Amino acid sequence: MADAVLRVRDLHAGYGDFRVLQGVSMEVAAGEVVALLGANGVGKTTLNRALSGLLRPSQGAITFCGRPIAGIDHAAIVRAGLVHVPEGRRIFPNLSVRDNLLLGCYVRGGATRAQSLARVLESFPRLAARLRQAAGSLSGGEQQMLAIGRGLMARPVLLILDEPSLGLSPKLVEEMFALILRLRAEGLSILLVEQNVVQSLAVAARAYVMEHGRIVMQGAADVLAGDARLRAAYLGL
Repeated sequence: MADAVLRVRDLHAGYGDFRVLQGVSMEVAAGEVVALLGANGVGKTTLNRALSGLLRPSQGAITFCGRPIAGIDHAAIVRAGLVHVPEGRRIFPNLSVRDNLLLGCYVRGGATRAQSLARVLESFPRLAARLRQAAGSLSGGEQQMLAIGRGLMARPVLLILDEPSLGLSPKLVEEMFALILRLRAEGLSILLVEQNVVQSLAVAARAYVMEHGRIVMQGAADVLAGDARLRAAYLGL
C-alpha cells in the first residue's frame, strides 16, 4: 500500500518474558478507517501501546508517515501526528471540561488551539454546554466524548480509538459510530480498535482480526462481514 500512513511489519512485543504480540503486520492508508477486532486479552491494547510509544517492541518495524517510530519517545510520536485515545477515557476528573480539552494540544496543535476547540465543540455540543464543569461529573458517554475531543485537539494525522463504545448505552453507541463516519468524511485516518464487530465493519474500509497476539483474518470490511468464520466466532451465527 503505497499511501500507507501507518505500516507495521512483523511486530513482537510483551512484558518481560511474556510475549504478547507475535509477528503482527498491518497497514492504515491515508483517509482510511481500519478496524482491529478481537476479544479481550488477544493483544489489541499491547499493540496500541507499542504504536503510541508506551511500550518498546522487541522485534519488528513501525513506520508512520514514512518515518520509523518503533521505540521512540511517546511525545515525539504525538508531535508527528499519531494520537491514541485509550480505553477507559483517562480524563482528569478534577479539571474542567475546557482544561481537559486544552491539554490535548499541549504537545501538538497549540498554534491552532482556538480553531480546534471550536471544531471539537461543534462536534460535541453537549461539551460546549459544560465547559466549566468538572470532567469527573460528566456522564460516561460525555466523558468518552471528552476523551475523543481531547484527542482531536492535537490535529491528528492518525487517530487510534481504543474501545470507544465500551460501556455506552445503545443510543450513545450509535452517536459514537456516527461521529467516526463524520471524521472519515473529513479525511482523517482512524485505527478503530473494537469488540463491536457489526458496527465497526459498517464504518471501516478494511479490518484485521486478532487472536493470541497474531492477525488471523484480514480483508475488506464488507467481505469479512459475510465471512462464516467471523460470524461464528464473534456473532454466534
